[in-house]
Amino acid sequence: MNVGFFGIQFSFGLQQTAVNPIFSFLGAHHEELPLLNLAGPVTGLLIQPLIGAISDKTWSPRWGRRKPFFLIGAILASLCLLAFPFSPELWFAVGLLWILDAANNTAMEPYRAFVGDKLPDKQLTYGFQMQSLFVGAGITLANFSLFLFQDWFSVPAIEGDLCSTGVETVTAIPKWVYYSFFLGAIASVTTILWSVLKTPEIPPSDEELAFIRERKKDSSFFKSAFEPIVEIIHAVGDMPKLMWNLSAVYLFQWYALFVYWQFITPMLRTSLYGISNSDTTKFEGIMEACQAGAAISPEDMSFAQNVQLLSEQALAQTGLMNGTYNMVTMVVALALVPLARKFSSKFVYILSLFLTGLALLSMPYIKDPYLLLLPMVLFGIGWAAMMGIPYAMVSKVIPEARRGVYMGIVNMMIVIPMLIQTVSFGFIIKNLLDNNAVNAILFGAVFFFIAALLAMRLKVVPEKDLGDAPPIAPGGH
Repeated sequence: MNVGFFGIQFSFGLQQTAVNPIFSFLGAHHEELPLLNLAGPVTGLLIQPLIGAISDKTWSPRWGRRKPFFLIGAILASLCLLAFPFSPELWFAVGLLWILDAANNTAMEPYRAFVGDKLPDKQLTYGFQMQSLFVGAGITLANFSLFLFQDWFSVPAIEGDLCSTGVETVTAIPKWVYYSFFLGAIASVTTILWSVLKTPEIPPSDEELAFIRERKKDSSFFKSAFEPIVEIIHAVGDMPKLMWNLSAVYLFQWYALFVYWQFITPMLRTSLYGISNSDTTKFEGIMEACQAGAAISPEDMSFAQNVQLLSEQALAQTGLMNGTYNMVTMVVALALVPLARKFSSKFVYILSLFLTGLALLSMPYIKDPYLLLLPMVLFGIGWAAMMGIPYAMVSKVIPEARRGVYMGIVNMMIVIPMLIQTVSFGFIIKNLLDNNAVNAILFGAVFFFIAALLAMRLKVVPEKDLGDAPPIAPGGH
């Protein structure tokens, strides 16, 4: 059931680790990175709840209710992944990110609802933690592929030939990055097809089928277009208190995660490889002169080539670190289930947020690339809980007939903090954090600690009470 999540998350893994460094290779500055990531929150905000609401009221005897949406999303995502490393300019890469994010969001929300549709309450925690395991597996392979391909296929620029035609320049996307995107394109389609072909959906009840048929007869174009929006508004008005409290936690949790994904590679460039802002400015000046056809001194050429090499190593180190935390997620995802049953989902979730804050707090002060893997263990435990436990908690308090739209609303609770981050953090890092990526990571650590404090307000159904829990009636809370 969850195999297809591997391919979706491989794509997300490349977005988390490789897209922002690609933006930097194409000339983006630190303060520009948040706004360049606007695609993620905007497409998630618009697409996931709409797709969820539409899929709730869809049924095809051949393809099912949810599967057509994540199949279409996977095919479109694969095409974008094939094209992404060929981006000739920054604007082209940013445009592809919008399409890629839209495709991934089309696949993501129906998949979460798909798992909820098929499992009884007593298996929801296992189901979503198994999904968390495949999240870890997909992102792990995506990140380790970046680390390994850089080691296997990276070719240093030839001394003195940096500006020559046909030679890979410091503003070009390294060729070894291409292979990870090609691998992701294959994984996205093949794993989704596996789940589509191997896992049947549960047909709607007779009442639901009658409602769907009647709706098709009576629906005009405008009614069909606006009905999902009206459904989302009504669902928000009926939203359980747990979801309102979780939205406060998510505000700080996902703001901090977006900061981490955008600034971990720039942080490593500074903290681990010693590239300062002034070095970056000098590097960019050399490249502008190079592109204008000016003569570059051997000293400046050597400096620029060294910055390029260190930047590629920072990207590869990010791949190793992100791959490590996702590998830990794979290992501990299902182990968290008995812990949640013994100590409560709420306790495990609070602890995961606190451990993730500790991980971010320690990263800038570790100068050995392999010791940097230690905080990623804490991060991986946190990520395993964050990608499974909240969905299981929510699934227990929402009506089954509106599962798709409510899973879309959960995603709105994720992307709104990301949207706030993209429009606000450029100003924050430039004017309050000294345009320093190290300070950005420390800022994210503080936000994780705040999220842990807010999670103490959550009131969840105890795991021990779920064994024989009846299904929630449609329209109930």
